[in-house]
Amino acid sequence: MDSNKTIRIGTRDSELALWQAHTVQKKLNDLGYKTEIIAVKSQGDILLDKPLYELGITGIFTKTLDIAMINGQVDIAVHSMKDVPTALPIGIVQAAVLERANTLDILVHKGNLDFLEGKGTIATGSLRRQAQWFHKYPNHTVVDLRGNVNTRMQKLNESDWSGAVFAAAGLERINLKPILTPALSEGEGENRSFSYINLDWMIPAPAQGAMLVVAMENDAFCKEAVAKLNHKETEICTQIERQFLKTLEGGCTAPIGALAKINSNEIHFVGNLFSIDGKEKLEIERTISLDNWTGFGKECANEILEKGGAGLMKTIKESLKK
Repeated sequence: MDSNKTIRIGTRDSELALWQAHTVQKKLNDLGYKTEIIAVKSQGDILLDKPLYELGITGIFTKTLDIAMINGQVDIAVHSMKDVPTALPIGIVQAAVLERANTLDILVHKGNLDFLEGKGTIATGSLRRQAQWFHKYPNHTVVDLRGNVNTRMQKLNESDWSGAVFAAAGLERINLKPILTPALSEGEGENRSFSYINLDWMIPAPAQGAMLVVAMENDAFCKEAVAKLNHKETEICTQIERQFLKTLEGGCTAPIGALAKINSNEIHFVGNLFSIDGKEKLEIERTISLDNWTGFGKECANEILEKGGAGLMKTIKESLKK
């Protein structure tokens, strides 16, 4: 080990991103490496007035850190893996995937849940969440919600929305997750500030709940250091999900969900593609032997494409151009 080298860890400057960077820092420090954290503000955090898909950029949250790495300002970068484009920039490689946290989406809401039976307004900046919500609750309204986790919670608090959808992992990591909604009898619970319910019917984003560390391809020292943090099961599952995403979307932000889980020697996978309005749904659910996982995500995506996914993807891309 080069005892004099300090690994410079690049991160966005939101509370959640910093939590992720500090987690990686501690793991590297425990292994005897010297580190420092360098926080960079990303365009995705600055441009809050437009939905992400309208900006026409994949990887808007990662681009600033990619540039900082390529320019030699930082050595590695830590990301929520679901934010990272499936094709990394030339010269940057996946160095480690940390053990996955909670994969669920949750609905954070105020008061009771009567709106689920009638009219409701739900906030999310994700096309995937919007489409799956519309599929289950076609009478509801979905509004755009942008910003880091803290900003979104604040906007929900100041709004008259029924609720907003979040990744459970993000709220858990920075202790913002409210209490689980108890079974409320009529008229109870209106004064509670926030509660949540698990949306176990909603298929998460590919790689949701996982953290990714990237390094420069030619940096053998950092690659070797970071590789020690890799969690093999999470790496396999996220690779299947991202392969599914990459094969389907070809670089556009489409409503795609994917989740792979390893149970003993088997991998169970469920993946889906929705129309933006949630009316059309194409889904695949398969289990294979762990030995056969290479290419499995692509195989599942091709099956969706053959079942009508190719036409649906074309429609999605055209509607996002408008």
